Amino acid sequence: MKALVVAAPGDISLLDLDAPTKRPAEVIVKPVLVGLCGTDLEIIDGSIDQAYVRMPLTIGHEWAGIVVDSAPGAPVVGTRVVVEGIIACGDCPECLNGDTNRCLTYDELGFTRPGAAAELIAVPAALVHSLDDAVSFESGVLVEPAAVVYRAIDRARPVAGTRVLIVGDGTVGLLAATLVRNWSPASVHVLGARAAQRPLAMAAGADAFLTDPTALEGTYGLVIEAAGVVAAAETALASVARGGTVVLVGLAGTGAVAGLPIDDIVNGDVSVVGSFSYTSRAWQSVVDLLNAGRVSFDFLVTHRFALGDWESAISTLRHSDGVRGKVLLRVGDPQDG
Repeated sequence: MKALVVAAPGDISLLDLDAPTKRPAEVIVKPVLVGLCGTDLEIIDGSIDQAYVRMPLTIGHEWAGIVVDSAPGAPVVGTRVVVEGIIACGDCPECLNGDTNRCLTYDELGFTRPGAAAELIAVPAALVHSLDDAVSFESGVLVEPAAVVYRAIDRARPVAGTRVLIVGDGTVGLLAATLVRNWSPASVHVLGARAAQRPLAMAAGADAFLTDPTALEGTYGLVIEAAGVVAAAETALASVARGGTVVLVGLAGTGAVAGLPIDDIVNGDVSVVGSFSYTSRAWQSVVDLLNAGRVSFDFLVTHRFALGDWESAISTLRHSDGVRGKVLLRVGDPQDG
């Protein structure tokens, strides 16, 4: 089979590999669409903490596909599915508490195990979730980052009628603008870095899109930092209302430090919360929303490439100056399940 493999930092190519062998309690899935994101670029470039990857590595942690070889209790052959990437042990104290994102044994598809930028992938049956026929593969690809966002919002527990600010206009920020509507906010404003992202922000459900922090009016009960840069974190901290919450989702890089206005945080009775990845509960919640027709992420897909044209896909992710949402690789034909 064909697979997009990072052999070592800076060394990526489309290779011919042996197809995976199904083990007990595993399912073989044919990926149809795979999303690329900034983390994939970090893997390719070698800038990611090497403790979190095992090379050579087939990339691809955002994806959707079709079951081609099932297991007892798992979705049957031909089912359209998404698959949790974090392979939690289920036995450690974190897992038993429902915090599978903090499992004491780190293992994840597309990081420590082969990802889905390949014609076939073997996955644990317990992590496979069925998609309703009405849900597009495009929306399915975005379940992974959406689960990250859902967990972050749920961790903040916003009350209905809250003014929400999202700092960041990339995939995570735009998904936050869509998903936070499920908590009935009074308004949702997106503070972005590029004016070209305005159409995507409005399609996501934002009431306003701004690129100038000084144009923000008032403060916000919930601020979600999704840009992953120090300046964005500092803007988020400066924009929260008394009694409000700032949720930090973006990763700014090892060693990056933002100034913390200590007295403002204390006097404002402000909560500052970090949120890492997603839990199994958050993943299931996003799948449930999609299958119920309550959300769609189709609006976010702006670029599609064949697997063989992976170099153009990566170049677009790095250098696109226009409107850019999710960049996808088409790996398989959805009719071949």
